[in-house]
Amino acid sequence: MNYSAQIDSALKSLHDEGRYRTFIDIERKNGRYPQAVWHAPDGSHRDITVWCGNDYLGMGQHPDVLSAMHEALEATGAGSGGTRNISGTTIYHKRLEAEIADLHGKEAGLVFTSAYIANDATLSVLPRLFPGLVILSDELNHASMIEGIRHGKCEKHIFRHNDTAHLRQLLEQIEPGHPILIAFESIYSMDGDFSPIEEICDLADEFGALTYIDEVHAVGMYGPRGGGISERDHLAHRIDIINGTLAKAYGVMGGYVAASAKMIDAIRSFAPGFIFTTSLPPAIAAGAAASIRHLKQDSTLREQQQTNASILKMRLRGLGLPLTDHGSHIVPVHVGNPVKCKMLSDMLLENFGIYVQPINFPTVPRGTERLRFTPSPVHSPELIDELIGAMDELWRQCELNRAELSA
Repeated sequence: MNYSAQIDSALKSLHDEGRYRTFIDIERKNGRYPQAVWHAPDGSHRDITVWCGNDYLGMGQHPDVLSAMHEALEATGAGSGGTRNISGTTIYHKRLEAEIADLHGKEAGLVFTSAYIANDATLSVLPRLFPGLVILSDELNHASMIEGIRHGKCEKHIFRHNDTAHLRQLLEQIEPGHPILIAFESIYSMDGDFSPIEEICDLADEFGALTYIDEVHAVGMYGPRGGGISERDHLAHRIDIINGTLAKAYGVMGGYVAASAKMIDAIRSFAPGFIFTTSLPPAIAAGAAASIRHLKQDSTLREQQQTNASILKMRLRGLGLPLTDHGSHIVPVHVGNPVKCKMLSDMLLENFGIYVQPINFPTVPRGTERLRFTPSPVHSPELIDELIGAMDELWRQCELNRAELSA
């Protein structure tokens, strides 16, 4: 085989479809979020505003977080020194896991290097803990959940998105005596819609199933203390395993699961994705714990973020843009074509200094390509005005060009 030619062919297919992914080189500036510096391919650089970041609340630059990280860095150095089993467990990891357990009202928490790894490692090890396990998974679950279920090599069934009637049908078809797990998310990040958590928990109770929820896009953002949608809706006690991230609303890095002490003990004892991975640096763990503590006590940032999201959706809707609004903080504007989506993204960056990444297949289905905006508490009215003006101008240009081509 001509390996080089094969790689060229694979990459060409991405370019031909208009979904080749390019990295935008940006330099975040401490104290200036959501503004950053774009280092362009031609060697130039300019100030831009980031409208697609997952640091939803700007906690990546919060003084409490930075202070905790500096303190831990000075005390311990850069790395953790090993896996959690071999010299890589510190007081900072234990404090972080205690904060996580308290956040979700669970007995214990377990920290991973990312929420992707937490999902993959946990879902893949559960069939080993429960022989004969059958997993039912929402069709729009994140890639990390899909991979974890696939790696578990157990019987699985996919239910239509948020369709509890279909979920019931699948549950009724499972042979009695099998252990069952229902895996779903609280907020689906591409459309920003919520799952019917209470109805899923009712079905789990009826059929004796465990529940596994991914709260990645909700932790820190919803609930009186930032415990996610399950906390907001007073349902966390009905969820057996909660997955979350430290890299979005909490602004740092890492992922976790929270559950009973016995469940966590089993996961940490059997999951290769936990056992054989170097643990988070203590400074990262310290910063994440500080971020969780702050957002437990202060809801100001998440309230302002919701306000800004509502304002942005109202302004975009006023332009007549194809906006999807399920009431969450995620603001997707549907484009429906990968080439056009990339073009709009490039023009926003190059002409207006506005950075929003195009979202194409396989992150979303073909034909549903979109620009996904994530307003933060510190996107000022002036920045929102700039975005609306740019979107109005570019969308009009695109519609005019399309009309001319079809004439």
